[in-house]
Amino acid sequence: MASDYILGIDLGTTNSLVGVVDSGFPILLADGEGSRMTPSAVHYGPDGEVVVGSAAVRQRAVDVQHTVTSVKRLMGRRAGESAWQPPYDLAGLGKTAVQVSADILKHLKAVAERALEAPVTRAVITVPAFFNDAQRNATKLAGEQAGLTVERILAEPTAAALAYGLDKLEEHRRIAVYDLGGGTFDVSVLEMRDGVFQVLSTAGDTQLGGDDIDRTLAAWIWDNCGLDPARAYDDLQSLQRMRLIAAAEEAKKHLSSVSSTEVLLPFFLEQQSVQVTVTRSDLEGLTQPLMERTRKHCLRALADARCEVSDLHDVILVGGSTRMPLVRATVRAIFQREPDVSQNPDEAIGMGAVIQAGILAGSLRQVVLLDVTPLSLGIETFGGLMNVIIPRNSTIPCKAGEMFTNAVANQSEMLIRVLQGERELAKDNWELGRVAVPFPAGPKGSARVGVQFAIDANGILQVLARDTATQADTVLEIQNSAVDVDDSRVEQMIAESVDFAFEDMNERIWTEARLKSEELTTAVDEALIQCEGLLEPAETVKIRECNAEVRRLLGVEPHDARALKAANQALDEATQTLAVLLVERAMEAALERKLGL
Repeated sequence: MASDYILGIDLGTTNSLVGVVDSGFPILLADGEGSRMTPSAVHYGPDGEVVVGSAAVRQRAVDVQHTVTSVKRLMGRRAGESAWQPPYDLAGLGKTAVQVSADILKHLKAVAERALEAPVTRAVITVPAFFNDAQRNATKLAGEQAGLTVERILAEPTAAALAYGLDKLEEHRRIAVYDLGGGTFDVSVLEMRDGVFQVLSTAGDTQLGGDDIDRTLAAWIWDNCGLDPARAYDDLQSLQRMRLIAAAEEAKKHLSSVSSTEVLLPFFLEQQSVQVTVTRSDLEGLTQPLMERTRKHCLRALADARCEVSDLHDVILVGGSTRMPLVRATVRAIFQREPDVSQNPDEAIGMGAVIQAGILAGSLRQVVLLDVTPLSLGIETFGGLMNVIIPRNSTIPCKAGEMFTNAVANQSEMLIRVLQGERELAKDNWELGRVAVPFPAGPKGSARVGVQFAIDANGILQVLARDTATQADTVLEIQNSAVDVDDSRVEQMIAESVDFAFEDMNERIWTEARLKSEELTTAVDEALIQCEGLLEPAETVKIRECNAEVRRLLGVEPHDARALKAANQALDEATQTLAVLLVERAMEAALERKLGL
C-alpha cells in the first residue's frame, strides 16, 4: 500500500531535489551517491537503458546527442518556440520534454521510496512563477507519467518564501524573493502575517538563467583562445561546445571566490589545447546585460505589489546563480539593502516544496499559502475588445465569471476566445483557446451565455460556458500553449501595456463609442420612420443634424473618441421626445393586441 507521505519536488533546470516532512520536520532526501541534489540530466542508451542524474552527466562528455539536459526550458513549448535550442534532438530520440521530465521524476520517486522504505504516489512539484498554463500543465503531466498524483503545482519563489518563513510564523513581514536558477528567473513580493503567506506580485523570464551565463562565457573563451580565429563558436561541433560550456561553468563558480582563474582544455582541436585566463571583471562584463534584464522585472514586481523598496523587510536570494558577486551587487543596488543569504540557494525551493507537501499532508498545520496568477485572463467581446475576467496578480485558487448576450439578431452561436495578456484590444493579447457555444437564433440580446474562469491551486485554467436557456455546459480544455509563448513576447506585452496605455485606452473608448454610435444611428433612422409626422418639424431637423454629426465623426481620421462620445450624448438628448413616443406607441400596440382590436 502507498504511504501517507506527500513528496516535495524541486524540478530544476540544472538540479532537482526531493524530500518529505517526517516526524514534523521537513527533510531533503539523499540519493545513492549521498547527494541531495540530482542533476536534471537523462541519458538514453542504444539498448533502451535510461540513466538519470550524475551518471547521465558523465555520459554527456562522450555522447551529447543522447544526453538531455536543461529540458525544463522546453516544457510546454512546441518545436522551435524556445529561443534556446539544445545540442540534442528530442524528436530524434523519440522523446518529448514531458517524457524526459517524467524520467527525472521517476528517479526522484525511486530515491524517496528507497529512503522511506515505502511506496509514494503523491507529490508537490515546483515551477517558475512565470510559467504559463501550458508549461504548468506539462509539468503536471510529467508527474502523472512518473506515477505521481500531483497535489499542487507550486511557484518557486513562493516555495523559497515558505522555507524562509517557517520559523517566523508569528511575525508580519513583507519580502521579495530573487530567484536566478540554471534556466529561469523569477521575482516575487510576498507578505507574511500570522502564518498566512500571500503573494502580492510576481514577474520573471523563463528563458534567463545560469545556462545563459555559461554559454556567453563559453563563446568568449573560444573567441579569446586564438586556436582558429576563422571558426565561430556556433560552428563548433556540439561535443566541443559542450566541453567549452562545462569549462565555463566551472570557471564561473571559481570566480565567485577568486579574482581570476585559468581554463585549460587539453587537445581541444587535435593537438591544440584551449588555455585562457578569465578574470572576474571579464565575467561581470559579459554578465551585466543579463543582470539588467532582471532589474526591470524586479521594478515591475514592486510596482504591481504597490510597495516601495523601503516597505520590504528582506530580499531573499534563491538559485545557484545568486552566489555570483555581480548578482548580489545587482540585487543590493535594486533593493537598496543587503540581500538575505540565510537560505541555501540550491535547496530553498526544494525545502519549500517539502513544507507545502507537509501542509497538504497535515504534517504542518500552522501555514496557509495564497499564490497569484501572473497575467490577466479574459475573452474577446464585440468590437474586438479584451474583457478581463481574472485580473493579473489575483490570488489563486480563484473563480470569476460574467454573463454575455448575442450582439446581433439571428445569431445562432457565440464564439468565445480565451485571451491572456495586458492590452485593451483582443488582437494585442494571446489566444489560449476558443470554443463555440450554440443557442437558438433570436433577436439581439435574447441569448444569455455565462462564462466562468476557474484557476486551481496549480495555476491551471478551466473555462466553462453555459447557455442559460438550455443549461448546456461547454468546458474548454486549454491546450498546450498560447500562439507564441516566447518570453521576449511576455516581456514585450507587459512593457507595451505600459508604453501604450493611453493609446490603448483611447482605442477602447473609441471602440465603445463607435459601437454605441452604430446602434444609435440605426435605431434613430427606424424611429423617425415609425414616428413620422408626430414630432415638431424643428425637433425632427435637430435629430437629423445630430444623427448626421455622429455619422460624420465615425468617418473622421484620426479617431476623436471624446468628440464622438459628446455627439452620442447630444443625439441621446435630442431624441428624448422621440423615445417617449416610441414607448407610447409600443404600449398602445400591446393594449390593442390584448383587447383583440
